[in-house]
Amino acid sequence: MKRGYAAHTQKQENRSSGTAPAAQKKGITSSEVQKFQEMIYCYYREHGRNLPWRMTQNPYHILISEIMLQQTQVQRVIGKYERFIKIFPDFSSLARTPLRTVLSEWQGLGYNRRAIALKKISQRVTEEFHGNLPSAVETLITFPGIGKATASAISAFAFHIPTVFIETNIRRVFIHSFFRDKTNITDAEILPLVEKTLDTSNPRQWYYALMDYGVMLKQKYENFNKRSAHYQKQSPFQGSNRQVRGMILKALAGASSVSEPEMAQKFQISKEKLTSNLIQLEKEGFIKKKRKKFTLA
Repeated sequence: MKRGYAAHTQKQENRSSGTAPAAQKKGITSSEVQKFQEMIYCYYREHGRNLPWRMTQNPYHILISEIMLQQTQVQRVIGKYERFIKIFPDFSSLARTPLRTVLSEWQGLGYNRRAIALKKISQRVTEEFHGNLPSAVETLITFPGIGKATASAISAFAFHIPTVFIETNIRRVFIHSFFRDKTNITDAEILPLVEKTLDTSNPRQWYYALMDYGVMLKQKYENFNKRSAHYQKQSPFQGSNRQVRGMILKALAGASSVSEPEMAQKFQISKEKLTSNLIQLEKEGFIKKKRKKFTLA
């Protein structure tokens, strides 16, 4: 299931997180909370998904899965996740691997900057935290590619900390259950309900259950998330700058250096589009230019 909408991970996270002031909490009784939890857990007991990253307590493995699942469907991630952690079993192995190799293994997942972020995260964890991923949301959000919501999810799944966050499937569940006759629903309206209904004794399992219920809703009914104030239809991939960036990084992952004319001939795209994306990637520190040829930074 694709997590989030079309926005880039760094610019607009596909999750929202936080704790709303008590005065803003939507009215819901304890019995209603219990009934809601029972409904979600009942479905989960019968239909919960056995995903590989749910079978581990390893924070590194959970981090890998969370970054992979940003903007990428579950089935595509399953095929890459197990191979990735087999080749790079821990932070130190990923940190010391050349970026070219990491990007090569990442091919097929898209949004290559996530692979670059994972390598940078691994380097920092190895150098500053003795190979141990921090559990605090406040620390996790200082890493590249990790916003507050992803940090909250990692904290809940890897360390069983009862954080509060929203992702696409969770958003769908709450819109369906509590906002049936309303449109333009903001995450600020949903977050108090997420907090109020959270199973603080087992946040990891609770969020898994919510997500699986949300997947079922998407398969069975209309897309309730269209009634979210944050909904955006994903723009076409073909011909997009996202596609061009991926093509550039893939080409550089497979060769020591490539010139702009060589890329233009290979990609069959306009010089203007190629040049603008090369400039942007260089500005962001992903590639570098030396003697008219580009390499990975």
